[in-house]
Amino acid sequence: MAIPVRPLLLQLLLLTLLLISIHQSHPAIASTTHLPLSKYPHSLSVADFGAIGDGLHYDTVAIQSAIKACPTSHHTQCHVTFPPGTYLTKTLFLKSGVVLDIKENATLLGGTKMEDYPKESREWYVVVAENASDVGITGGGVVDGHGLGFVKRFNMRKNVMVSWNTTGACLGDECRPRLVGFLDCKNVRVWNITLTEPAYWCLHIVRCESTSIHDVSIYGNFNTPNNDGIDIEDSNNTVITRCHIDTGDDAICPKTYTGPLYNLTVTNCWIRTKSSAIKLGSASSFDFKGLIFDNITIVQSHRGLGFQIRDGGNVSDITFSNINISTRYYDPSWWGRAEPIYVTTCPRDSSAKEGSISNVVFINITANSENGVFLSGSRHGLLNNLRFINVNLTYRRWTSYSGGLIDYRPGCQGLVNHSTAGIIMEHIEGLEVENVDMRWSDHQSGRWNNPLDFKSSTINNISLFNFHSSLY
Repeated sequence: MAIPVRPLLLQLLLLTLLLISIHQSHPAIASTTHLPLSKYPHSLSVADFGAIGDGLHYDTVAIQSAIKACPTSHHTQCHVTFPPGTYLTKTLFLKSGVVLDIKENATLLGGTKMEDYPKESREWYVVVAENASDVGITGGGVVDGHGLGFVKRFNMRKNVMVSWNTTGACLGDECRPRLVGFLDCKNVRVWNITLTEPAYWCLHIVRCESTSIHDVSIYGNFNTPNNDGIDIEDSNNTVITRCHIDTGDDAICPKTYTGPLYNLTVTNCWIRTKSSAIKLGSASSFDFKGLIFDNITIVQSHRGLGFQIRDGGNVSDITFSNINISTRYYDPSWWGRAEPIYVTTCPRDSSAKEGSISNVVFINITANSENGVFLSGSRHGLLNNLRFINVNLTYRRWTSYSGGLIDYRPGCQGLVNHSTAGIIMEHIEGLEVENVDMRWSDHQSGRWNNPLDFKSSTINNISLFNFHSSLY
């Protein structure tokens, strides 16, 4: 027998069904949940905005127009695509949600004139994003900084570069544009792209949060100074993986100018450089914490793993693991003396503070080098709790550059005459060496003085377990 339904109850039932129907057909009205970026991004071609791509005429206006035309929705990513061609440009400014999609056989080429760049030197980039989110570069093509156009005089020791300091726009001899910069950005992604021939730093990450850099190839002229590969400055939660970096100056370089740097992970990279393959500093006014470097190959570089702490910041909780290193001497005008591992902290000048370095682990490291390991704290900036576990060091000379020098640069004591040793240590509180094998080239043994070099008055709490040193 059917049960009668009262009119009021029926109305409530119909109203409930109506609200469910509205929610299903218009979910955005009923929910405040933020949606992810679309899997199929909006796409605009620079050719549709008048870009020529002949490498002779500037395409800046067309490219910037395409960037401006991208929708501003927080839920849609816009790819600005570059078909095959060479696109000469002045500085390009990205906005939130925009990814430059530079296709294979397409090159974005930076200009070499000062008028190609903004008045403020801090914006001297070929491509720059500032205060943006969900931005990036990809596509399989090339961003070219036209770096050889900034060489004033070619020199096999070190090129002499153009500097725009005579204009007063900046000071010093490093007044040249960088290649790509992300300043105060969130959710940055750079992948599947080649960055080549920067006039100055190549990829610059400044005060950014959540950055992913993967499958990127970086090439800089091997004789050009200051053409760093990737500079990570005051940025947190950064991941770099599967990158190939072949350049003159530092390859991967975390720095702290205005704030701390936390949670940097670098894996599966190949590096060659005339300076440091990996270097913390030398800008180091704030702390570095929680950095991991794993499965990295360093080839024919002037220095392998380096710390240049000069401005009072403290460094802690750093791990280097599964790394193969080959270091050699280059001209002494480049910082470095072929050290496979170089850990130093000392004041840049008389006004600088002394930072400390603590809780650093080197595990599963293999090195073939022309010089030994250098571990140097300072009186008020000690090295604390360093651990070397499963490390194989092979020392032999194969270039004709002179040895017998310690390199404290920048600042501190500069270059100092000192006999060569397997590991030089000073101002350390806590050093653990476990399963370390040190081998010396037989026919060059006269150039090496001793395996371990230290003054007991500056070293405390050293533990050696299964340490071997021998000729081969």
